[in-house]
Amino acid sequence: MRIGLLGTGPWAQLAHAPALSGHDELDFAGVWGRRPEAAKELAERHGVRAYDDVDELFADVEAVAVALPPDVQAELAARAARAGCHLLLDKPLAPTVEQGRAVVEAAGEAGVASVVFFTTRFQPGPAAWIAEQAAVPGWFTGRAQWLGAVFTSESPFATPWRREKGALWDVGPHALSVLLPVLGDVRRVTAAAYGPGDTAHVVLDHAGGASSTLTLSLTAPPAASGAAVELLGEAGAAVLPESSDGAVPALMRAADALLAAARTGRPHACDAAFGLRVTEILTAADDLLNDGGR
Repeated sequence: MRIGLLGTGPWAQLAHAPALSGHDELDFAGVWGRRPEAAKELAERHGVRAYDDVDELFADVEAVAVALPPDVQAELAARAARAGCHLLLDKPLAPTVEQGRAVVEAAGEAGVASVVFFTTRFQPGPAAWIAEQAAVPGWFTGRAQWLGAVFTSESPFATPWRREKGALWDVGPHALSVLLPVLGDVRRVTAAAYGPGDTAHVVLDHAGGASSTLTLSLTAPPAASGAAVELLGEAGAAVLPESSDGAVPALMRAADALLAAARTGRPHACDAAFGLRVTEILTAADDLLNDGGR
């Protein structure tokens, strides 16, 4: 499958371009970016073409991988779908429900496959654990903690959209991608409050009857950063295993999932519709945070 890359930032350089160029079943065709010089540099590094016109890239490929801020991703993903391109997307799908729905509708009308790269869902150990816990009845409560030091260290990911949207929108999708398959859809976001910096505390009521809490931050001290998920219920306690798998192998598995969905026509569990549901939950939490203030 011929695939193009949209984006030239740190995530495109560190994860997307290496994953696309190293995948045996992908023909990495080219790069488009909002900064032409950066696109040219990244393209030359991987021996592919730099495109000045994004629509020309769409016409030359069967799929696109997107490594762009959520608002830019949403607009271009819908355009790519209408051009007949399958979609390998990043999280969050979009910054608004309306924009996310536009991506889902465009993909559905065009009959193209989509996969949103929720990293944990494509790491073998954590993915197997999620599937195992989803089959266990009687979960009572869950706790997800995603603490990053993006704003308290020299991180290349302290980008403008992360500064604007904060941890809720950056690492919140990771937490939801683990909890939703196990505890069920969210019936209601029952509470949300700010902590230090951009830290957000969120309480969720799940369709399966359990509740869960999220603690999300990009301003944690570096020594306190990390992710943890714990489930408690009739079976006792279960803790999400750590993964030593990096972003590139996980992204290559996401590409495998896109290839399978494109070939079979069967949607992947992490398709754009799931990404839209995550956006809806994040929006509800964001509304509560804005109502409550700091």
